[in-house]
Amino acid sequence: MFQAEKFTCSLQTILVLLTLVFCPGLAVAETAIIESADYALGTGDMVRIQVYNEETLYLESRVSDRGMISYAFFGEIKVIGMTPGQLADLITSKLKGDYLLNPKVSVDILEYRQFYVNGEVEEPGGFPFQPGITVRKAISLAGGFSELASKEKIGIINDDNPNANPRTVSLNEFIKPGDIIIVEESFF
Repeated sequence: MFQAEKFTCSLQTILVLLTLVFCPGLAVAETAIIESADYALGTGDMVRIQVYNEETLYLESRVSDRGMISYAFFGEIKVIGMTPGQLADLITSKLKGDYLLNPKVSVDILEYRQFYVNGEVEEPGGFPFQPGITVRKAISLAGGFSELASKEKIGIINDDNPNANPRTVSLNEFIKPGDIIIVEESFF
């Protein structure tokens, strides 16, 4: 009896491992969380900059249309395309020496830039982004499909490539800040 249980347990372990190797999507669910370490700042994002024990260097600022923020002592800094970590490193390097001995800088995203839903929806426009929003939820925020909407012809243009043609997406795909969702008209 002991051998049969041991064999069954080993077989189950092998099946689980094979499933994880050949179906990695099952091992980890698709994440909707935007990792700030990889997130590139863009126009409309609201950031918070804090320097440990230096209240006068605290700043909350929205990235301007030119991709800039204005920071004490340095004036305007171009931040578009930088990650929060890169911005923290830049500010640390600028503060170190002339202003502070060993500054500890943190940069957090307070608000992400809007995403947009256009085409055959009831209320097209821009909406505040929150991590975890799918195409389906975005369309719901836009009042849902119009009577003429095609539920299969939904395209997206990502903010990192705004001149690209829309690529077809499913309703369950996660969106990113700045994305433009386009719901096309159905012919029937």
